[in-house]
Amino acid sequence: MNKRPLQIVSALMGAVPVITGIVQMMGIRDPLYASLHLPEDATLDSNMRFLAGVWLGLGLASWWLVPRIAQETVLFRFLWLMIFLGGIGRLVSMVNVGLPLTPFIGFTALEIVGAPLFVYWQHRVAQDKKS
Repeated sequence: MNKRPLQIVSALMGAVPVITGIVQMMGIRDPLYASLHLPEDATLDSNMRFLAGVWLGLGLASWWLVPRIAQETVLFRFLWLMIFLGGIGRLVSMVNVGLPLTPFIGFTALEIVGAPLFVYWQHRVAQDKKS
C-alpha cells in the first residue's frame, strides 16, 4: 500500500489542530466563542489556552511524523488515541449537556469513527513497508 496518500491526508489533518490551536490560544476571546459572551474568568481562560497549546502540540507532532509515517506506528497510534478520547469527551458532553454547533458534531464523528480507520490505514502502510 502506497504511503503517499496517507502522508497527504495526515498533513492536511494536522493543519486542523495547528490552525485551530493557534486561534484558540486567544482563550475566551477566541472568535468562535464570541457569541457565547463567556465571563472574564482567569481560570476558564487559562484552561482554554492550556488545552489550545496541547491541541497545537498534537498538530505539530502529527506534522513531524508525516515523513516517517510508515515507521512511527506508536506515535501515530498515540496521537489518534488522544483524538479518539477527545471525541469520547465530546460525546459525553452531548449526552449530558446537549448538542454543540453542527461542525462539532461532525468533528465528533471523525474523532470516534475516523481514529480507528486512520490507525488501520497506517498499519497497512507499515506492514507493506516491511514486505
